[in-house]
Amino acid sequence: MNRHAIRFTDTWRTPLAPDTAYARLADIAGYPRWWPSIRSVRRIGERECEVVIRALLPYELTVRMTPVVEDPAARVLEAALDGDLAGSVRWTVAPDERHGCAADFAQHVTVRKAALRRWMPLARPFFHLNHAVAMRAGRRVLLVRVPEAAERLREGA
Repeated sequence: MNRHAIRFTDTWRTPLAPDTAYARLADIAGYPRWWPSIRSVRRIGERECEVVIRALLPYELTVRMTPVVEDPAARVLEAALDGDLAGSVRWTVAPDERHGCAADFAQHVTVRKAALRRWMPLARPFFHLNHAVAMRAGRRVLLVRVPEAAERLREGA
């Protein structure tokens, strides 16, 4: 891995039904309505969109997302990224008997934004922290905003 490459992984365990979680994650245009770190999504082609992201640290990332895999039967989503980050992002949603579902996230990217590339060697831990904050906020708000999740949380699921 080169010094500008970075990998992020996460798992969201939620009381959502797997198909509900998949549908919410597949609706990229809807991300700004429930995911605080996704500032905007703008369609720029038939299948492509431009996504602006900002979490805790004082910088925005703009990426072009192009779907590569959209498989509702297997509940897999994958997109190629280009722009301030280049690489891929993948969600895999599976049933989880204890929680409802587990949504596994994997992102493998190379930082291309010049200002961030300069700081990569020293700031890598802060980039991981920034990503963790963004993911935690997304999961938390998703649970509150999806009625099925809120109901299952109240029931103690």
